[in-house]
Amino acid sequence: MSRFCLGLALWALLLALAACGGDSKGTDPKDAEPGENVDTVVPTFDDLPSCTRDHEGATAYVEDEDSAYVCKKGLWVVDDSLTKAIQPGSEKKSSSSVKAKSSSNKASDSSSSAKLQSSSSAVKTSSSSKDGKSSSSGERSSSSSSVVPTASLASPCKTATEDNCEYGTLTDDRDGQTYKTVKIGEQWWMAENLNYRYIQQTYNGGEKDSSSYCYDNDPANCAKYGRLYLWSAAMDSSGIIPGNTANGCGCGEICNLGNVKVRGVCPEGWHLPSRDEWNTLLTAAGGIETAGIMLKSTEGWNDKYDGTSGNGSDTYSFSALPAGDRDNDGDYYDEGYIAYFWSSTESSSYGAYRMNLYCSLGNADLNFNLKSNGFSVRCLKD
Repeated sequence: MSRFCLGLALWALLLALAACGGDSKGTDPKDAEPGENVDTVVPTFDDLPSCTRDHEGATAYVEDEDSAYVCKKGLWVVDDSLTKAIQPGSEKKSSSSVKAKSSSNKASDSSSSAKLQSSSSAVKTSSSSKDGKSSSSGERSSSSSSVVPTASLASPCKTATEDNCEYGTLTDDRDGQTYKTVKIGEQWWMAENLNYRYIQQTYNGGEKDSSSYCYDNDPANCAKYGRLYLWSAAMDSSGIIPGNTANGCGCGEICNLGNVKVRGVCPEGWHLPSRDEWNTLLTAAGGIETAGIMLKSTEGWNDKYDGTSGNGSDTYSFSALPAGDRDNDGDYYDEGYIAYFWSSTESSSYGAYRMNLYCSLGNADLNFNLKSNGFSVRCLKD
């Protein structure tokens, strides 16, 4: 399904809820919080994230205008119908249905790393751009809700000449694959991306390999980078894997799992990390401003747009590789340039949080994106 169609489907659902006088529990729309009906809420129009390829069809609510917007073809456009569905009794400060804003009017990020951002965790970069790619880092700001300091700094354990990290191995009983593991702070992480082929069952009992992928559909890339998983596959929404706690968690659904530990697609004894658990890792690796350098591998990160290297120091032997991503249209982007890792924490019925690393930036961050995109998975020991 294209992003545009996805956006239309979301609008139709919101309008249907408004026409019915609320949700299935009988809540009056005017009593609902704006954030329950849109992907993000921001204080002012200038706080909207860039309207890029990854945001097509995304919705947002601007508080000081009392208006809802939708991202359409690079522009944030006022949607009067969605505004009325959210605040049916309010007087908008700006009612123009043609007011729009191009992503070029905002500080831009890389086209695949441009993110939907909540009003409490905005991240902006100021940079020159090539084909929508950020070629230099700019000032970044993040509130405490973006990365919570839930752990202390871990001691670096690897240099160019010494390796004092604490390692282990993990053998996945399902397919016999073995992964290197490493202890960072108080957490044990897989030091390689998961490469388990997740198979969904079709309605007629057959098998369908439609929710985990090799970059560019090349098996060699699975061997190199691991697989790219839809969020529903990362969560095991089909309930195929024993110990699953996320049945039905997929695109278009709200799971409301809270702090429940989700095994998801991970091997037994391991689980898909939550946003807070990713926060713990980033804090242990020095904080968001430098964690990207600390966690990236020492090779493979090359900016194909300007030829510069973005390799990391791999100080904790996390060895993150730039596996790229798969969008919801089935296209692959940014091998060698970015790494995205799913968390088990959702942001809305259509979005979930991911941890992001970039070639041209030394930081790491957490933001949310469409559940229908394909990202890498790192598992965390229970």
